Amino acid sequence: MQGRRQLVASCAQPASEGLEVFTDTENVVENRKIVAELLLARCSENEQVKELCAKIGVTETPFIRKNEDCVLCGVCVRMCNERMKVGAINFTGRGETRKVGTPYDEYSEVCMTCGACESTCPTGAISVKASSGKDPKPILSEWDEGLRRRSAAYIAFPQAVPLSSVIDSEVCAHALTGNCKVCKEFCEADAIDFDQEEEVSEIDVGTIIVATGYDAMDPSPMSQFGYGKYPNVFTSLEFERLNNATGPTDGQILLRNENGEFGGHPESVAIIHCVGSRDDNYHEYCSRVCCMYALKYGHLIKDKVGHHTRIYDYYIDMRCFGKGYEEFYRRCQEEGITFVRGKPAEITHQAISPEEEGKLIVIGEDTLVGKRYRTPVDMVILCAAMEAREDALEVGRIFGISQGQDGFFLEEHPKMAPISTASDGIFLAGACQAPRDIPDTVGQASGAASQALQLVTRGKVQVPPTTSWIDPNICAGCQTCIKLCAYSAIDFDERRGVSVINEALCKGCGTCSGFCPSGAAQSKHFNNRQVFAEIEGIIDAIAEVGI
Repeated sequence: MQGRRQLVASCAQPASEGLEVFTDTENVVENRKIVAELLLARCSENEQVKELCAKIGVTETPFIRKNEDCVLCGVCVRMCNERMKVGAINFTGRGETRKVGTPYDEYSEVCMTCGACESTCPTGAISVKASSGKDPKPILSEWDEGLRRRSAAYIAFPQAVPLSSVIDSEVCAHALTGNCKVCKEFCEADAIDFDQEEEVSEIDVGTIIVATGYDAMDPSPMSQFGYGKYPNVFTSLEFERLNNATGPTDGQILLRNENGEFGGHPESVAIIHCVGSRDDNYHEYCSRVCCMYALKYGHLIKDKVGHHTRIYDYYIDMRCFGKGYEEFYRRCQEEGITFVRGKPAEITHQAISPEEEGKLIVIGEDTLVGKRYRTPVDMVILCAAMEAREDALEVGRIFGISQGQDGFFLEEHPKMAPISTASDGIFLAGACQAPRDIPDTVGQASGAASQALQLVTRGKVQVPPTTSWIDPNICAGCQTCIKLCAYSAIDFDERRGVSVINEALCKGCGTCSGFCPSGAAQSKHFNNRQVFAEIEGIIDAIAEVGI
């Protein structure tokens, strides 16, 4: 500025008439480069700063950034020493060398990588890894399929009933060390009770509806699809969370890097059907819902990312069985989705041409045209099989429900009684019985509720006469029958030392009668004397009519 010996910042000098400003003198250019070098040293990872400095001609900086962000406020030190009572970090040095660190600048052995220091630092100057040499173990959100982290105190999901927070005792710092309790101090409602213990409640009910759902198959064992190896290979449930407005990307369909960070839209996506379904090595059955939600994914990607996005839908057979489903299939074809018949053989990142560099390559054979293909894509979605829950065996044992070869619960009769089970008063609803979509699940659940209500309002239940009974004079108390009863209808009377049958639960199958070593367990109206009497009666009747 004319008349000034020193440089003047434009933001600090008001404009006035006759003001003459010089922005390209040798002194101004030199000082501008020094400011750019300082800025580059402070924000060396920022792409915008790099571009700005490059325009000025600055690509490197002679300045070294060292503890510049730390303002020595001591919040992290107090948190570690007073709150967590660990004492892994403290102030070291004096004067200009004063800083926050570990003793002798060595990795701390007492640091438990809780991350309290890092989360409370107002400038982001401290990291857990710098103190302990270890990264904090991330707590992944189960609701978001592990795509983002959660805290130790959290709400399971937005529609949770009851809609209240829970504390994960396996990772809670207080549960592990007995210290912290920050959440309790900040809770205005004083709703946190660390002394609360697990309780088991017993409730008497008249009917039970089993609606335990299903598990999505983990496609990791199918190594040819690269799940868990390549960051942009997602399962269908993971993609659902990506697409959801409350998900980790706020509903944007983005690619993921090696560090689990999201950014950038895909230009091409492969959707693979029947991953684990209709496969002799995993599950022979069809999961029923995959074809339609795969079509939905293609439609949503076209809608959100853009109609220029290339979608490849790899299928074995399209099974669009529901109302309006075939019409939606035709609509997706008109939107430009490419359908390829035949499950891919492999997904790899090994490129053999320039257009495959940095892409996932889907390799397989199109069974309609009889040709092999190599298709480079940015993202792969695996439509994993629906399978019986891991705890289905234990649930079935508790409620006396049989399971099929596929692990799903068996109904009493596939046509005449598709909702009820062999145990009276216990009904099935939803995907615990077999793979099914939402409309089918809602319909079956309504039917199960209706049948359960009929039993509740009836008051008294008629028991069939063909139940088993145990003669207390013969029973030796071996309890063999209790172990064999599939309906949990037999109890042991400790006072008398004999087994007793609950006729309300007994189905009269005769298993106990056939295996009872003492012959005490018998089927009513079906012992030897009664059967022989029936045979004699039939013979006498035949003789009377002269047959």
